[in-house]
Amino acid sequence: MDAFSSFTPACPPLPPLGFGAAAIGNLYQPVAEEAARAAVTAAVTAGIRYLDTAPHYGFGLSESRLGAVLAELDPGEELVVSTKVGRVLVPVGAGAGPVRHGFADAAPYEPVFDYSYDGVMRSYAESRRRLGRNRIDLLLAHDLGTVTHGDDHAVHFRRFLDGGYRAMRELRDQGAVRAIGLGVNEWQVCLEAMSHADFDVVLLAGRYTLLEQTALDAFFPACAARGVKVIVGGPYNSGILVNGTQGAAPLYYNYQPAPAAIIDRVRRLEAACDRFDVPLAAAALQFPLAHPVVASVIPGMADAAQVAQTRALMDTVIPPELWQILGADGLLHPDAPVPTPNTTKAA
Repeated sequence: MDAFSSFTPACPPLPPLGFGAAAIGNLYQPVAEEAARAAVTAAVTAGIRYLDTAPHYGFGLSESRLGAVLAELDPGEELVVSTKVGRVLVPVGAGAGPVRHGFADAAPYEPVFDYSYDGVMRSYAESRRRLGRNRIDLLLAHDLGTVTHGDDHAVHFRRFLDGGYRAMRELRDQGAVRAIGLGVNEWQVCLEAMSHADFDVVLLAGRYTLLEQTALDAFFPACAARGVKVIVGGPYNSGILVNGTQGAAPLYYNYQPAPAAIIDRVRRLEAACDRFDVPLAAAALQFPLAHPVVASVIPGMADAAQVAQTRALMDTVIPPELWQILGADGLLHPDAPVPTPNTTKAA
């Protein structure tokens, strides 16, 4: 990227616990306006200082709901807000189905991938308008990678490097955003992107959890070497690490029904947690934060009750012996650091 001067990663300070706002965009099921508003209000009141959203979440609905509450609770824009680029919202007719791309009763728009310079600039401007913010703190390129794009990945990736990334760098250099990065579901594309461009932060969803830690092999060392911070999204792997195997079926992992091998692994995790009377969800929420490159974990929260539950899970005391058992049973990567009373990040 010869067009740019030297780049020093500079992610703003993030709290260990953040608020994932996909749920208030009606992810999988409708969330009433009152419940969405109560969720954001409860999060801010509980001291959660970082909130993540995206145009894709409800096709503008999540951003609009978040912005309306923050206009009242954070007029000075002291909270940290992240949103994403890589899609533009195109108006569609009223006849669109009730659930589209996983969002129920969403706004009448169709999300269209656009990683070009103009597409990123347009997405940024529209997000600022919906959020009502003078500046976006973290701007993340959304859903690059072969998992999302398949054979079209190379085309989208090149368009991002040639155009969208340049737009993000300009916004950062101008102070219109504080930090830039990626918001993805696969760490492999992060390594690919980092070999071509510079980033402050990566939001990695579902790929560093109690169930899988392959990011430790190459991606986390690369982040440590370059000073890139990681935000962990999807700490419950689509819910299976909240309800475990003892809840009502179906069991979901990675947005799909969980395969037998995953269900068996979760049963083993549950058994270890039960020995110490520790909720599986508490272990799942706290585990990623032990790694020094991880700055924050952002579970989704749809209402005030889930905010309260999440705070309680963060405050749960976990005996060191639990982590020792999980390691001895081969349920943790050998290089995975585990929380201790001295290393747990204050929430």
